[in-house]
Amino acid sequence: MSSREARPDCRDDSRPDFQDVDRDSTGSAAAAGEGSRREGPTDLRLVPPALAVWAAAAATLGLSGRWAVVVAVACSVPALVLLAAAARATRRGRVIGGAWAGSTCGDSREGRPSGESGAESTDAGLRAGNADRGSRAGSADRGVRAGSAVGRARVLAAGGAVLLCAAAGAAVAGLHGADVRRGPVPALAREYVRIDAEVRVTSDPRTTRPAVRGNHSAPVLLLIDAEVMEVRTPDGPTTRVRTPVLLMVAAGDHRADWQQLLPSTRLRLAGRLSPPAHDGERLAAVLRVDDAGEPRITGPPTGIQRAAGDLRAGLREATDGLDADARALLPGLVVGDTSRIPPELHDAFKATDLTHLLSVSGANLSILLFLLVGPPGSASSAERRGLAPLLGLSLRGTAVIGGVLTLAFIVVCRPEPSVLRAAACGLITLLAIGTGRRRSLIPALAAAVVLLVLYDPWLARSYGFLLSVLATGALLTLAPRWSAALRARRVPGRLAEILAAAAAAQAVCAPVVVVLASRVSLVAVPCNLLAEFAVAPATVLGFAALAVVPVAPAVAEVLAWVASWPVGWIATVARTGAGLPGAEAQWPGGWSGAALLAGLTVLAVLLAPRLARHPWICGAAGLLLVLAVLRPVPLTRIMTGWPPPGWSFALCDVGQGDAMVLAAGEGTGVVVDVGPDPGAVDRCLRDLAVTRVPLVVLTHFHADHVRGLPGVLRGRAVGAIQTTSLEEPPEQAAFVRRTAAVARVPTVRAEAGERRRSGPVEWRVLWPRPGPGGAGEAAVREANDSSVTLRVRAAGGLTLLLLGDLEPPAQRELLRGPEAPGPVDVLKVAHHGSAFQDPGLLHSVRPRLALISCGADNPYGHPSPRTVAALGAAGARVLRTDTDGPIAVAGAGKELRAVSRS
Repeated sequence: MSSREARPDCRDDSRPDFQDVDRDSTGSAAAAGEGSRREGPTDLRLVPPALAVWAAAAATLGLSGRWAVVVAVACSVPALVLLAAAARATRRGRVIGGAWAGSTCGDSREGRPSGESGAESTDAGLRAGNADRGSRAGSADRGVRAGSAVGRARVLAAGGAVLLCAAAGAAVAGLHGADVRRGPVPALAREYVRIDAEVRVTSDPRTTRPAVRGNHSAPVLLLIDAEVMEVRTPDGPTTRVRTPVLLMVAAGDHRADWQQLLPSTRLRLAGRLSPPAHDGERLAAVLRVDDAGEPRITGPPTGIQRAAGDLRAGLREATDGLDADARALLPGLVVGDTSRIPPELHDAFKATDLTHLLSVSGANLSILLFLLVGPPGSASSAERRGLAPLLGLSLRGTAVIGGVLTLAFIVVCRPEPSVLRAAACGLITLLAIGTGRRRSLIPALAAAVVLLVLYDPWLARSYGFLLSVLATGALLTLAPRWSAALRARRVPGRLAEILAAAAAAQAVCAPVVVVLASRVSLVAVPCNLLAEFAVAPATVLGFAALAVVPVAPAVAEVLAWVASWPVGWIATVARTGAGLPGAEAQWPGGWSGAALLAGLTVLAVLLAPRLARHPWICGAAGLLLVLAVLRPVPLTRIMTGWPPPGWSFALCDVGQGDAMVLAAGEGTGVVVDVGPDPGAVDRCLRDLAVTRVPLVVLTHFHADHVRGLPGVLRGRAVGAIQTTSLEEPPEQAAFVRRTAAVARVPTVRAEAGERRRSGPVEWRVLWPRPGPGGAGEAAVREANDSSVTLRVRAAGGLTLLLLGDLEPPAQRELLRGPEAPGPVDVLKVAHHGSAFQDPGLLHSVRPRLALISCGADNPYGHPSPRTVAALGAAGARVLRTDTDGPIAVAGAGKELRAVSRS
């Protein structure tokens, strides 16, 4: 072996060797180009610093300024010590390495002196060989020590860098937290002081979801992020500040004016401050605005925000003529405008884990940039495709156009943290796919995390940011490997990539979703696969409509109409998937539930290669999953025992409210009250396999009895809706009429004495009684006392008394009438088992079974211990939904039995 081959660091400066190097590099150009796209080991060097910044920022945001300084110093001091030690180790390694290189290169230059004879040469050669072997041994030892010093220096430097990043994250988070707590606003919020303020809007208005509080619906409010620029108390001076707050506005008749506010608009308003719901938030206070009239604008928005607002408004106008789902979804898919999305559609997207399509994500930007640079792998090649080469753009020009497109994307979709995160992750994903070197993306993703958290440390506590980073990381690490494994098993390439991407994202994101929602979606992967094919055309067409709407509104409407086809497909996938009986499975919540799911996921991934060798195991697992999702009624009854065969009556578990079902034939049920939550009553009816409802009886118009009406109407044939005569409260009566009109279901009023029958079940209305000046009319001046009361005879002779929310005065009047209810098998206790019950009624009906519908941990103390004791003393067995879950009743007389599903 020549000295040049053995010691590559010692070069001979002769011209022929340089020529050889040039020829080698030229000859391997093609191989190098191919090798650049070859996947190598994942580079994780920037991951620890990113995690350190993230963890330090998340932990420090809730601390006081003093403790933030302590954390920053505690990380900085050891970081500097480690970096100094790394520098010393590096210098030592260089000294040792220099001596080693000098000795080895000096040995390589040893040769035979000219003029020596052959014998002398041989003898000298033997002596030189012995010396050379000793020299090489010493040189090898010095090389090992040099390498050890360099390796130690790298470890020390890496540890120092991690601690230094943690110090930076703690310092920045401490500064941001101190900035939120600075000024008079936080102290005023703790005292719930009324203020006059000038604020600057920092977000688009968004609406709260309809909610039920007791027997009324909470008013729908507008929520607006803002910064208080000037604050004045009634008895104090005016102070200039810059404090983030959340505005809560009950806009009333001027809702449209408030919803049109753009970021950077300045307002003058008055209201009462209150502390935020949780400590450590980016908000210093919540400001409930007093004036529900028109907003008092003191400063217009900036030109950029006006332009972005005009584009967003133009897109909404272009979608006005589309069907309801497309009109709601297209603006959300394109620019994150979810103002038109109804709660039930949002719930469908949540059940199928498609909510990432309702907000701006990195996929939106990636699709646009793909359109510019062409398909993956060709972004930087001479054969690149896309619009850039067609427009004659150079690589540098393409990069500039891509940057401008990204900036425009951020402005139109609002420069909020979620949009910034989406832009960063979209660019990173595009970089990895476009260059074909996914191993370079993990450092880029880690660098993006560091920069974004240092820019906005509140992202460290954002679940959305966590989900976005996890999904991006999974797409770049797990998905390629899983895709290769699927292709090895003869799965077509494109299908393998889509399957692997959906499975990888779901695997890493599901544990975080469990923390938030205590559930696991069993249809997430197939629904994401089915929706994936429509996302790209919907996004491209939507952005095309957005781009042309200022100059050609008619063209924008045509593009929006075409985009409505893929958007409608996405909505259909979401609604169909959410409508499956087993779309969601309940799971333990919190981080313990997340850890359990993550452990099971890791176990499944480790066992997957072995299980794949046994097709029958895979087939059985797939069959079990299909059965779990479809939940055939016979199988469900066998597995759970609920509902029992031959059930006649069911009391649904809908929380603090009422919802009941009377069996009226195969797949048919009469529904009495619908509870406060559409999802809860819908699940109950699906569990009972009820697909046809000849009549819905709403006993009275309190929200905990009527707000679930959309859930009954969802996918079922409903004949009519029967209500009480007293329309109180009026807003809930209007809600029922509006919902029925949209579903084209007629409404009728119940009258005392009327009799009805549906299949094997028959009933008569006992209350409210008509009659001018009568006691009954006096009793129905209150909503509870206007409750439609039914005496029911179900299949098999089962008798029931359903009291709604009757109070004691109406209960006593009911006993005095000509049609007193008499003894019954089952009593649905009035008003969720409250303490307000008439003892005479309980002794008159003498129920064998008393059922109470109430929510767990409700703030009203329902059911009352006194009422439960009185029912027990009357000989009734008491069951309640807060502890027993949904309850089904079957049989009658001695065969009467109740089955709960707790």
